[in-house]
Amino acid sequence: MLLRPVDIVDNISAEHFKKNYLAPRIPVVIRNLSADWPATEKWTWDYFKAVAGDKRIGIYNNTKSDAYTPINKADDYKSFGEYIDMISRGPAAWRIFLFNIFSHAPQLKQDFTWPDHLMKGFVKRMPMLFVGGEGSITHMHFDIDLSHILHTQFAGRKRVLLFPYKEQHKLYRKPFEVLSMADFSNYYDAGKSKLDIERFPAVQFAEGFDVTLSHGDTLFMPGGYWHHMEYLDSGFAMSLRALNYSVNGALKGVWNLTGMRGIDTLLKKTFPVPWYEWKQKKIFELAEKGNGG
Repeated sequence: MLLRPVDIVDNISAEHFKKNYLAPRIPVVIRNLSADWPATEKWTWDYFKAVAGDKRIGIYNNTKSDAYTPINKADDYKSFGEYIDMISRGPAAWRIFLFNIFSHAPQLKQDFTWPDHLMKGFVKRMPMLFVGGEGSITHMHFDIDLSHILHTQFAGRKRVLLFPYKEQHKLYRKPFEVLSMADFSNYYDAGKSKLDIERFPAVQFAEGFDVTLSHGDTLFMPGGYWHHMEYLDSGFAMSLRALNYSVNGALKGVWNLTGMRGIDTLLKKTFPVPWYEWKQKKIFELAEKGNGG
């Protein structure tokens, strides 16, 4: 992979952000965007247990989906408090996906400020909390609606691998899905990496970014960016989503949500094995073409 570091700034003006990152679709880390948010110090494991510890949640392991795996189906269920206790004790490769804690504890919305000066179109009814134990992994994917994301890390460290949307075939995107067939687990550690270069050779030529987020860091991920995240410590982060108002982005987002996902769901249920086999063939054909083969 051809990786470079993400730009890191302490603060940024709206004009500089829009010109150098939002418009050209380039990621950036803003270290002090959340510095004056009460959430930066107030949000702790104990506080979350106090406001939503009794809520039942779905939790996810590190297994990648296949032809028989329903998308976004939880692997187990626990109360939020039980889950926090589990991941606080040490390495625990379990994560929470899109937990809307704010619907259970709406007072939390008073603990941060929407950065409307940077972008318009924030979906303010849906800030989302992402929680993971040390060793848990969010596998390579892009967000289906192509929204722009501001992802703020509040506890623990997280390592993030990012690629522009155009690199999709080098990443072996599954047709009619937002997922990569390749496993990027521990990509930064040659001794532990699961990335199979012999099977997925085009990955070597994918151009992207690598960054580690710590407490208080906010990562801007442009709409459509591929991302793979690994929890180096047990921690949590919040994502604020802003709609992609470019004509191309809006049309692709609508297609992904209404057409693409529906077709894939139907064929997975009806012809899971033939559908998966067709996808595999198509994936490698597109990767070879995308790599100039």
